[in-house]
Amino acid sequence: MDFKRFPSADDLLVLLTVARLGRFTAVANALETTHTTVSRRILALDKQLGGRTLERTPQGWELTDLGRAAVAAAEGIETNLSSLATGVEQRMDPVSGMVRVSASDGFGALVATPALVKLQRRHPMLRVELLSATRRLSRNRSGVDLEVVAGSVDAGRAEVIFLSDYTLRLYAGTGYAQEHGLPETGEGLKDHRFISYVESTLQVAELAQQHHRLTSEPAEFQATSVFAQIEAVRANAGIAMLPAFMADGQEGLVRVLPGEISQTVQFWAAARPESLRSPAVQAVVAAFLQEARRRRGQLVTD
Repeated sequence: MDFKRFPSADDLLVLLTVARLGRFTAVANALETTHTTVSRRILALDKQLGGRTLERTPQGWELTDLGRAAVAAAEGIETNLSSLATGVEQRMDPVSGMVRVSASDGFGALVATPALVKLQRRHPMLRVELLSATRRLSRNRSGVDLEVVAGSVDAGRAEVIFLSDYTLRLYAGTGYAQEHGLPETGEGLKDHRFISYVESTLQVAELAQQHHRLTSEPAEFQATSVFAQIEAVRANAGIAMLPAFMADGQEGLVRVLPGEISQTVQFWAAARPESLRSPAVQAVVAAFLQEARRRRGQLVTD
């Protein structure tokens, strides 16, 4: 058999990683190599196959028809190598390797983190990088295997999975309530100070729209982190619309207009199709779904 006719298995696995992450720099970080090496590997694969496997788009690198065929072969190699390792070692867990997840502060800390820790206990070879970002679904999904976003999603080529609804409610600090009193109607909110996201950076339309329904003025205290907003409320800086699963029962916080104002938003998971075929990414999504179901009473409140 003339093995020189076959493309390099290493190059095919590099292409598989590009298909999952979308950017050469992210692939270089994942494989602990350089951007130049990744580019060289892809060029060598294209030469061996006699055509381009990738094309550049505004959403990052996307597979051509030839590239999709090559990725299918690469996934077979990945599976067979895992099977080989199973025979050599006592047992090779398919839920292993690195998974990179991007999620909002609240979901990341209170849902994703406990879910991932439980998953790692069952699969010790799984490594995780959790990045915090409150934003709309990224068009290039650069550098992550899985994104968790709030609000409506324009998926493009990504596959999306509904995780859970969650409730937003108004809260104030106990000291603020004692000093300024609490409004008895929505109209009374115009006389109060507000805490919210930094408007110039906020990408989630549902979160921006809710603030402007309450007041036409920008919030006096703005922060990109919902944890900073909670602490600002606790420090009596004003009133904020906060996730109930993060604020309910917190010392120093009281609900404002509890029977009148609330909002329901959704959490979605999104990933490239190539990423979702990874057993490790599938396990992470399943863990998020399980944790979200377990916490549904906290995420969605009456």
